[in-house]
Amino acid sequence: MSTQRYSVAPHPIETLLAWVKSGEVAIPEIQRPFVWDATKVRNLLDSLYQGYPVGYLIAWRNPTIRLKDGSLAAGKRILIDGQQRVTALMAALLGREVLTRNYETVRIRIAFNPQEERFEVANPAIAKDAAWISDVADVFAPSTSVFRLVTEYCERNSQTSRDQVFATIERLRKIVNNHVGVIELAEDLDIETVTEIFIRVNSAGAELSQADFAMSKIAVNENHGGNLLRKAIDYFCHLAAAPEFLSRIEKIDPAFAASEFFQQMRWLKDVNDDIYDPTYTDMLRVAFTSEFSRGKLQDLVALLSGRNFETKQFEETIAEESFGKLKRGVLAFINKTHFDRITMILRSAGFVTSSLIRGRNVVNFAYILYLRGRAESMPAADLEQLVRRWYAMSILRRRYTGSPETMFDFDIRQIEARGLADYTRSVIDNELPDSFWTGMLPQLLDTSSSSSPYFMAYQAAQVKLGDKGFLSRDITVHDLLMNRSDVHHVYPQKHLKGLGLPRGRYNQIANFVLAQSEINIAIGARAPEVYFAEIAAQVNGGARRYGGIVEPAGLRANLHMNCIPETLLDGQVPDYDDFLEQRRVLMALKIKRWFELL
Repeated sequence: MSTQRYSVAPHPIETLLAWVKSGEVAIPEIQRPFVWDATKVRNLLDSLYQGYPVGYLIAWRNPTIRLKDGSLAAGKRILIDGQQRVTALMAALLGREVLTRNYETVRIRIAFNPQEERFEVANPAIAKDAAWISDVADVFAPSTSVFRLVTEYCERNSQTSRDQVFATIERLRKIVNNHVGVIELAEDLDIETVTEIFIRVNSAGAELSQADFAMSKIAVNENHGGNLLRKAIDYFCHLAAAPEFLSRIEKIDPAFAASEFFQQMRWLKDVNDDIYDPTYTDMLRVAFTSEFSRGKLQDLVALLSGRNFETKQFEETIAEESFGKLKRGVLAFINKTHFDRITMILRSAGFVTSSLIRGRNVVNFAYILYLRGRAESMPAADLEQLVRRWYAMSILRRRYTGSPETMFDFDIRQIEARGLADYTRSVIDNELPDSFWTGMLPQLLDTSSSSSPYFMAYQAAQVKLGDKGFLSRDITVHDLLMNRSDVHHVYPQKHLKGLGLPRGRYNQIANFVLAQSEINIAIGARAPEVYFAEIAAQVNGGARRYGGIVEPAGLRANLHMNCIPETLLDGQVPDYDDFLEQRRVLMALKIKRWFELL
């Protein structure tokens, strides 16, 4: 008995493109950033022209679900592998615009030289060269007359053979007749199996994830507004990164512009804040987990398909209810008040720039907590404090670093069972006991990674506590982060390199302070015993070399703010390793004080 759970059939490229245009196959990536560069598109066309294989596509027809009247309905196909190739063909052959990673709308033009039978990415020089057809999409346009195209080309290139050019153009046009193998997964496969297949075939792919699978599932459903919902997710992410795109949405998509989603996101047109520019994965995680009390996106795919987890059947009522809940989650996510509040909470904890926010999933779960607390009508001040403290705990304990979906699922189920306030309080107390601050955190600060969450927390602590920059009289750490600051090595980098220390040793974060550029430049490569002696002299009537502090009390206060042992002022300059050890303890205590203020 065969165990094969799929069929393989060749289909002409022309048929595949027709399926996409008609909506028979869902490829939401046409609306999202295209990750291939133009040379890969050129190479794909050349492979087709040469008759080479270009790989299989994998499609899965949505599971058959039971409708309210008891009848069965089969869904449309979801393309779960091959989306980039099909999008590339839509762009090159049909002239479709694509979005770049920077959310710029561009045409990918691939040029063709009939005499050399060669493809190239179009450029200004090619556009001026009569030997090239600067855009192959012109060859495939329905209105194109091959006779006229060849005649005009030969008039520009008088030495060419009309018959040869005609044959070459015909060969090019026939690449849409090339067959591509489509592996169609069995309709009766369960969601878990299809998910496993999806993960395996994309294990070496680019930027494909469970979220892509979920977005395909959303896009293919028209009965419950899936296509509109998918656009809402895409467009919000686009507008968050490029607010000027709003006028283009109004122009190119009037149907969406008339929807309730668009009205809810119009506020983004005036926002240039990048502290939290969510991706569609972020939006799906937050909307799904906050509304469904589940953390694994494969469960979202199952529920949107109408999966009844108890009977293992697919039911229309469950699909309808799931789309409704996801819609509520998306509307809650894009709500201006909600979005403003979560970014305000991050800032109020000291995370005032996007450079201080490394773990996106930590922000996502903080937003989930905020939305849950808001739905439960928790007092605003209590909710803000809860979210701040959870966010801080999460980065200090790297809670969502390893397996974020598993931890999301665990946390949200515990919140559902034990209550938001009680569960978060118990976790924070358990994760951050007194021994964490005095024993574990100083050890965690033993790292050379400037993007370490502990260094991010330390900088946020300095912002929250109103600390001044190293040796600055007036300029705060907040000012430095919002404008321009240097990460200065207390024991200068060149000095330590001269002593033979490797990069991982001289770049310890316990050797970092934020300083004004002019102070950093003034210190240069001076040994600490040299420039600290000059600083001590400065506040005792000596020459002003470093910043504007001229009083001993002000200097000691500044060193305290920046966790620098004051013994350095007294000529007691410790060995570098001893200095690092002392400073890690002081930095940990500052982070503890910061957490207690949250």
